[in-house]
Amino acid sequence: MSDENKEIKLRWYVVQAFSGYEKRVAQTLTEHIKIEGLEESFGEILVPTEEVVEMRAGQKRKSERKFFPGYVLVQMDMNDASWHLVNSTERVMGFIGGTSDRPAPISSKEAERILNRLQENAEAPKPATLFEPGEVVRVTDGPFADFSGVVEEVDYEKSRVKVSVLIFGRSTPVELEFGQVEQDK
Repeated sequence: MSDENKEIKLRWYVVQAFSGYEKRVAQTLTEHIKIEGLEESFGEILVPTEEVVEMRAGQKRKSERKFFPGYVLVQMDMNDASWHLVNSTERVMGFIGGTSDRPAPISSKEAERILNRLQENAEAPKPATLFEPGEVVRVTDGPFADFSGVVEEVDYEKSRVKVSVLIFGRSTPVELEFGQVEQDK
């Protein structure tokens, strides 16, 4: 069988897993596929996560956040052996879409959207904190550290925020990176 035909057969399916066990399910699936010798029936197995950047105690910290908690994406050729392998995996509750014995794959457009989101996030982590105009924030870094100010504008594309800071009794707009401010508690 040529590689071209093999690619066409593999479709993305959404598998529901116990929440908090998504990575374990993905790892177990990978191990069982090797044990059963079903590598040709499976492609990638993904737990859709995004890297977020947050400020904790004045330090920039990167962490991972699942954007589809409780779900694992499995690229596979749906046949009796592959269906049974996935369904009999510990902590798998079943497939999403279609019927329990004939699961439906997600559309290639939907799969592409998820994969693009993963790709975009790998290039530029999202801030864990979302800022809103009118919100009071504290500057944690730079020449205005320890000043408080009011958010005027938020630019998520560039991860920057414009804050009005009171300097010598006058409100002065200052443009800062998300990592330089935190929500005032």
